[in-house]
Amino acid sequence: MKTSSESNRGQPLKIQGKRVVASPIRNPRNGDGNAISNGSRPRRNFSHPSPSTTKSTEDSDLIYGRHPVLSALQNQRCLNRIWITTRLRYDPNFHHLLLQAKENGTVIDEVELKRLDQITDGANHQGVAAQTAPYDYVELPDLIEQAKSLTDPVIVVADGITDPHNLGAIIRTAEAIGAQGLVIPQRRASGITSTVVKVAAGALENFSVARVINLSRALEELKEAGFWIYGTAATGSEPLHTVNFSGPIVLVVGSEGEGLSMLTQRSCDVLVSIPLQGKTPSLNASVAAGMALYEIYRQRSSHTLYLDKLQKISLKKEA
Repeated sequence: MKTSSESNRGQPLKIQGKRVVASPIRNPRNGDGNAISNGSRPRRNFSHPSPSTTKSTEDSDLIYGRHPVLSALQNQRCLNRIWITTRLRYDPNFHHLLLQAKENGTVIDEVELKRLDQITDGANHQGVAAQTAPYDYVELPDLIEQAKSLTDPVIVVADGITDPHNLGAIIRTAEAIGAQGLVIPQRRASGITSTVVKVAAGALENFSVARVINLSRALEELKEAGFWIYGTAATGSEPLHTVNFSGPIVLVVGSEGEGLSMLTQRSCDVLVSIPLQGKTPSLNASVAAGMALYEIYRQRSSHTLYLDKLQKISLKKEA
């Protein structure tokens, strides 16, 4: 089994079909016959139009031009990302406002004029563009506290999902099946854009999303809160149906093209895969997430039904 944890948690080993963790931190809990490697595991509004303002494409949520972006910053409008030339970034009108926006979670990218031309489709951007945020993110500690108020919560982590349609589909499926929230990185990934909101089909009204600067650090924080981290990977992993999912769970889904980064894989406790029988080598990220989430809740539902059946049989015998 290809898993790896941080040094202070012990190195996962595979010995004669059983998973052994050196110097485990969590208390062990017995699993059923389908436990991992048959062993036990720890439990654990867009701006008003102006001469240089809005790009009307489906997913851009862009404002551009010095005055519109400056106005958004001065009014402390929630922005996902700002693209700005180096010269303009250190302009006295922008510099302190950009520092404040960065403290509030906005990603600041220094770019060349050519990049801004691409982002705005050649519009008169005047050296700056910004992506508005149509969604209020929650802080990771708040998401963890909210999730752990329930029994055996599930949180989904999206590692570098860049397609807003995939991200929206993951959110819709996760909320529908019963997961408690989603964690996404600030960089090299889609934020919650208008397209994500649309594809999620109302799910974001009842689903929390946390946006973090450092995904590996966020996974460590989730571990410390008692979550067991499962990452989806095509190779070197346990088949999904052989893994015993129980306790607080984090399901990490990789990007569309690259899958899980090596750094994220090292942060996972267990890597799981979906066995494929056809010639297609991989699944769409949102489809893989849906299948993994369904397996988690199928196992829990089956276990609940089994316990209910035992209780009814016991009551009949006592009668």
